[in-house]
Amino acid sequence: MADEFPPILDTAMAAEMLSMNVDVVRRMARDGELPAYRLPGARAFRFFRDELMDYVRSFPVHERAEVEEDAASS
Repeated sequence: MADEFPPILDTAMAAEMLSMNVDVVRRMARDGELPAYRLPGARAFRFFRDELMDYVRSFPVHERAEVEEDAASS
């Protein structure tokens, strides 16, 4: 899935990749919750695809979520 996106993403692409609202991604980037960058003098954020994937992978998968996923696929 992540390979469908370019290596450097704008906010809209990052939000699409993360399945999140654009405003939430902006807020999380502004608050330092998401790894994001701004060029000097720029207002827009840029994101490295691989850093976002590492961020997502840093959250543990809960056993209950796995059980619910298995039940839904049955």
